[in-house]
Amino acid sequence: MTVGKVYLVGAGPGDEKLITVYGRECLERADVIIYDRLINRKLLRYAKPDAELLYCGKEPGKHDTVQEQIHELLVCHAQQGKTVVRLKGGDPCVFGRVGEEAEVLAKAGIPFEIVPGVTSGIAAPAYAGIPVTHRDYAASVAMVSGHRSERIDWEALTRGCDTILVYMGAANLPDICGRLMAAGKPSDTPAAIIEWGTTERQRTVAATLSTLSDEAEQAGISHPAIIIIGDVVRLRETLQWFPERQGGVVDADASS
Repeated sequence: MTVGKVYLVGAGPGDEKLITVYGRECLERADVIIYDRLINRKLLRYAKPDAELLYCGKEPGKHDTVQEQIHELLVCHAQQGKTVVRLKGGDPCVFGRVGEEAEVLAKAGIPFEIVPGVTSGIAAPAYAGIPVTHRDYAASVAMVSGHRSERIDWEALTRGCDTILVYMGAANLPDICGRLMAAGKPSDTPAAIIEWGTTERQRTVAATLSTLSDEAEQAGISHPAIIIIGDVVRLRETLQWFPERQGGVVDADASS
């Protein structure tokens, strides 16, 4: 039997229209779609009527177990000659574990393609009126994982980067802000957290590094969320364009 092919596709940050044209084409011809918890389920309407849809969402504390099962599904279905789409939120190469999945496929001799997507770390701030770079405020950007903040060199980030984007950091927000301030980042540095970015559920809290954690807790902000730290947050006051959920926006005066 001819071996199939796997497409590791970025679904984008949440707004269904932000998937790439090629990503949508992959969905339209897939025999099997293995999708994550945070993808916009409306994207599944592009699947063929007879396509098999497999949910592989990862719950807290069960990531490793689920990941091994995903590896097995990818290999198994491709070995049956099927066209498989692994649909991942945002961009699959940005904290999406696509490297691990591609390594498994390569080891098994299964053809694959990586189809980039719009990453939430750039899209969510954009929808909140915050460009991650700006000629006057930021010439450098860093993307870091908030899952394991103890593994990040916060001092290096503080010294060498204008804008810091923290993925998967909502639960560790107090620790992240504390580590940055301990590393020398001024406490009045503008900062924001954006929940469910680019969707109708989007909410933003804009404050300062020292107050963001308390403001976010007061607003009930939870995951999925992107944290952005840097002077570009100041631009939100004049660049807001996306209508956020009513009553869900909190802007501290210190960020302006």
